[in-house]
Amino acid sequence: MATITLFTKEGCPWCDGAREYLKKTGLPFEEKEVLASPENMKEMIEKSSQTKAPTIEVDGQILADTDAEAIEKFLKEKELIPA
Repeated sequence: MATITLFTKEGCPWCDGAREYLKKTGLPFEEKEVLASPENMKEMIEKSSQTKAPTIEVDGQILADTDAEAIEKFLKEKELIPA
């Protein structure tokens, strides 16, 4: 099973949409909120070279500053959900 991490910001509507989409897929994921956690922000910046959320990491591959539609496409490309 793929390891999925979703970096989010509290109050971000795109983050809310990405979180809800991932919940609907049934894929397990870890959410890391970055505004309240300097450690999570540092990790996101190190991995994605930017500060925008939502950012998703799937098995070490990053999709930065994204939304639910782009996440769906990304997961289909990784064959984690049906195309």
